[in-house]
Amino acid sequence: MKAQADVAIVGSGPAGLGAATALAQAGLDVVVVEREQEAGGIPRHCGHTGYGLREFQRLLTGPAYARRLVSDARAAGVAIETGTTVVALTPGGQLDLASSGGRTTLTARHVLLATGARETPRSARLIGGTRPWGVINTGALQQFTYLSGIRPFSRAVVIGTELVSFSALLTLRHAGIAAVAMVEAGPRIVARRPGDWIARLLLDVPVLVSSRLVEIEGGTQVTGVVVERNGTRFRLPCDGVVLSGSFVPETGLIKEGHLALDRGSGGPAIDQFFRTTDAQVLAAGNVLHPIETAGVAWAEGRAAAAAILADCRGDLPCGPGTQITVGGGLAYAYPQRVVAGGPPPGKLMFRARATEAATGRLVISAGGQTLWSRGARLLPERRVQLPAAPVLEAARIGEARIAFETQATS
Repeated sequence: MKAQADVAIVGSGPAGLGAATALAQAGLDVVVVEREQEAGGIPRHCGHTGYGLREFQRLLTGPAYARRLVSDARAAGVAIETGTTVVALTPGGQLDLASSGGRTTLTARHVLLATGARETPRSARLIGGTRPWGVINTGALQQFTYLSGIRPFSRAVVIGTELVSFSALLTLRHAGIAAVAMVEAGPRIVARRPGDWIARLLLDVPVLVSSRLVEIEGGTQVTGVVVERNGTRFRLPCDGVVLSGSFVPETGLIKEGHLALDRGSGGPAIDQFFRTTDAQVLAAGNVLHPIETAGVAWAEGRAAAAAILADCRGDLPCGPGTQITVGGGLAYAYPQRVVAGGPPPGKLMFRARATEAATGRLVISAGGQTLWSRGARLLPERRVQLPAAPVLEAARIGEARIAFETQATS
């Protein structure tokens, strides 16, 4: 393991490897640190297709996509250290590392956090009932199925309807496991609309919206779940439960450190150049905003790499920046602050997320003056793109507010 590098990247998923490849191709000395024994991130155990169009202009399965990311990074000269955990991140670009070889320290001019996101476990979902074997998240299901060839159960209920929930359906089908139903607490599915039609018509899986998982039954193994819908409770026999989605940023490294977290997104607060509150440390990918596709995470990694290269040339504006206040029906917006003097790289910045399904107006204002607005109909878990120009103008004025003046809708 090197003691020094130009750039240290924490995480070897699409964001981390996309950035690493771009930086190494530009001539920088790059080290990627990955706690798993194999690089490639979540896609390496997603056996279905749907990856690679943005990055490689071809459709790939998750494992093939992960292998391509890793091979491109290594071909560019990136050092990938697997089985290595970052124990602490301290000012000055210092990473304290732990591996089977012992404890070491890596110091870099720039650090990029690309640790991604994780699904919310059962303990945080307040689900009643017993605690039998057979309750897992999508990631564990995919690892059982694609990496280990294990069939953990034969009939499963999928909780949630995010994009990853439909990935879970494909994994169940691949493993020969019957999907009893999908259960969604909201009045509509979270993923885009064709998802429920595909589940119902092509995969023959009932999609139960406005339904809530109340209890999990079983002794040593799951025997069923109790679901409540419109005030009525009923039982679904099954021997497995897949708790999908409800992602949260993987910020264990940050929570005990010196970087500020954004309360809305749960990830590190950044400016439009992906810089955290320590300008030497950047963040990209799903650690910022659970959750976007692998292609978006990869593109953010590349954009963060462009910011690092600009900073090496002395081309990035400096300063604490103007904080962006989020109001109305918005859960969060990012970046959380804007530094006057330059637009962000590409069109990946200035996005927001709604708290609930609503219609109304998106408004960007500063000093009591509306700089931009438009009518919109938003849905939860869908990011909305905001124009850069009025946000940059608000930063120039010295205050910025992004709000969604809403009327809730079903």
